[in-house]
Amino acid sequence: MQLVPAIDLRGGQCVRLLQGRFDAETVYGNDPRVILGRYRDLGARYVHVVDLDGARDGSPGNRAAIAELAQAFPDTAIQVGGGVRSRAVAAELLGLGVQRIVVGSVAVTKPAEVQQWMREFGPDRIVLAFDVRLDDAGTPRLTTHGWESQTEASLWDAVASYLPHGALHVLCTDVARDGALSGPNLALYAEAVRGFPTIQWQASGGVSCGADLVALAATGATAVVSGRALLENRIPAAELAPFLPGA
Repeated sequence: MQLVPAIDLRGGQCVRLLQGRFDAETVYGNDPRVILGRYRDLGARYVHVVDLDGARDGSPGNRAAIAELAQAFPDTAIQVGGGVRSRAVAAELLGLGVQRIVVGSVAVTKPAEVQQWMREFGPDRIVLAFDVRLDDAGTPRLTTHGWESQTEASLWDAVASYLPHGALHVLCTDVARDGALSGPNLALYAEAVRGFPTIQWQASGGVSCGADLVALAATGATAVVSGRALLENRIPAAELAPFLPGA
């Protein structure tokens, strides 16, 4: 399992939101390249970048920062999500040097369009991002538009609908765990891997310590995206190293 550090951008700054709430923001720096450089030095070879302004209202205000991150270190690739709601935006980001685009809301609301992008750009260039909240029965239900809209669609039905179109990468975030340092939803990812073993699952939400990484690796997840725990240096480098290709 590979650790993929996260950089969340809002107004060009590196921030973190608690459970996706824009009124619960912590600013960690105003130069994302510095943070990317730190992750690169730790051994990260993939970094997850989220355009929070794009996720909320489709604003392209962080595009310059994303372009700089894409070119900053040739040996560190980035995958970018947040506001990827049209083919034009997808093509623009890939043209900036972004390795993979992360498609969230439109993967739920306009699957036929995203399936066309997969055919055009290749399934390895697209990460389907399904953000979920568990209902009372424990079924993961999809959220959209920066986690502000709740749907009745299940994660399992969404992933199954993309399998015939070559889906390869799926990033699943348990919204209730995001930024809370409460531990990842291990049962969710273990079920995901069992149900869809051909998918390269990226887990997200709740990582707080090295033991969480070890436990996630045991579920069979391909990667884990972590933000706050790394930004706040909560996990010693020695515990991160087994999950960082360049360490």
